[in-house]
Amino acid sequence: MKKFNYIRGEGPLLISIPHMGTHLPADLKHRMTPAALQLSDTDWHVDKLYLFAREIGASILMATHSRYVIDLNRPQDDQHLYPGQVKTGLCPLETFDGARLYKDGEEFDEIEKLNRIAAYWLPYHEHLAQELARIKEKKGYAILYDAHSIRTEVPRLFDGKLCDLNLGTAHNTTAAPEMASAAFAAAEASGYTSILNGRFVGGYITRHYGQPANDVHAIQMELTWGNYMEETPPYLYAPAKAERLQAALKTVVSAILDWGKGAYGRV
Repeated sequence: MKKFNYIRGEGPLLISIPHMGTHLPADLKHRMTPAALQLSDTDWHVDKLYLFAREIGASILMATHSRYVIDLNRPQDDQHLYPGQVKTGLCPLETFDGARLYKDGEEFDEIEKLNRIAAYWLPYHEHLAQELARIKEKKGYAILYDAHSIRTEVPRLFDGKLCDLNLGTAHNTTAAPEMASAAFAAAEASGYTSILNGRFVGGYITRHYGQPANDVHAIQMELTWGNYMEETPPYLYAPAKAERLQAALKTVVSAILDWGKGAYGRV
């Protein structure tokens, strides 16, 4: 099993999809609970939503292994990204709803955690860093779009319903404010509810790689499931809903790319 899949494009945009993986290694799978095996916190079908990006020359980096193996959008040292809120860590022990992932006595130890970092986390991030450097060298700048999705309501993690389109730039520190404004304006005009730097300001990937002073701009997009899929198992894709959402995402991505052309005078 590959550690990730990658489609290399020739444009300035790289789309990262770190939570779409569903693979559980056999030596781990037998230790996990029935709740874990449902993979309920997967970012289901996000790769399908962004298939259009291949046509515009974007590069796409896609995780293959479940976030229950390791969360690629958390820091290697497992520091808490959202103080004051429930922590979903580098190697989770619970689902978003608080269900245990491991059977009694089957939890991982620190050595296993370090091995997972070496086996899965480092290869993904090394490739991501290399490709951003390649794009910047070729284009003079790079744009990282970190793509996510989540259930519309997860009471243990947040109150009420999420907006349809949740954009984050760590409060305008990971991308030029003008780029964030262009993306948010496109989202607002789409007919979906949207917010910039609300509940989701961007995880580790956005915060670590977004360096606008160094001409690398990063933005996170968190979508809610109800707009493109069924929110209960088996989490089926809903093509009619998804088609409408894709049109909105194309508009947001186009706004980001148009900003890049204007800011840097090149494609």
